[in-house]
Amino acid sequence: MRDFGVGFRYLVRGQKWVGRHGRWFGFGLLPGLVTLVLYVGALIGLGYGADDFTGWATPFADDWGSPWQGLFRGFLTGLVFCFGLFLAVITFTAVTLLVGQPFYESLSEQVDRAEGGDVPESGLPLWRELWISARDSVRVLLRVALFGILLFACGFIPVVGQTVVPAVGFCVSGFFLAEELSAVALQRRGVELKERLAMLRGRRAMALGFGVPLTLSFLVPLVAVFLMPGAVAGATLMARELTGESADLDDRDDADDAPGHAAPAPAPVRPPAGK
Repeated sequence: MRDFGVGFRYLVRGQKWVGRHGRWFGFGLLPGLVTLVLYVGALIGLGYGADDFTGWATPFADDWGSPWQGLFRGFLTGLVFCFGLFLAVITFTAVTLLVGQPFYESLSEQVDRAEGGDVPESGLPLWRELWISARDSVRVLLRVALFGILLFACGFIPVVGQTVVPAVGFCVSGFFLAEELSAVALQRRGVELKERLAMLRGRRAMALGFGVPLTLSFLVPLVAVFLMPGAVAGATLMARELTGESADLDDRDDADDAPGHAAPAPAPVRPPAGK
């Protein structure tokens, strides 16, 4: 639970960071807004075309009488739209990160710069970074899809399927969401996907503390767009701890609260020349 709290506090710190740097908050909103417009347009198109698609896919039902044809195709139309909505939810973050790669790279670098120390740079051309990001996103989505199929099957188990399975599903989504967001900073440090997953598995509770509340927040329409800049900032701070570039938040607090801990002395004030 201690590590879970650390992850949640990194999420909060990221939101506070962009709140104090309004220009970077607005800068980080742009990719989410662009992706949102694209997804809304795609879902509207799906809503208009799902009925035609189900009619084309079920020619065997052309001769069915009323009301069975309408009920059957109406059910399939709703299923197609729900599946499209599900895909939109699980891919929104990955697509937003891909669309906003240059934006979020700049935001992440600014967070590193504000925290002090060296600012890592990948040294790769933009097209190469986009290719690596897209490739890793597909690998993560395949893992999420496999977990989704397994959890869907477990959902038919009485009681467990209605209680434990949804909780596990949120944990799985939260873990991989933390991976996708921290990848912005870790990829710039040359950390590959397998190593990133190993890092997060080593601090699984911290990853869940960061990702699960964010996953729950993303269920509210439009919230994902406004939380993305702060989520990238918080994931950058968390990545700094994973790579040993900064101390654990609790370690900092313990040091601040320790007996005998004193605030740093102010810099001496030199008198003006000639006095």
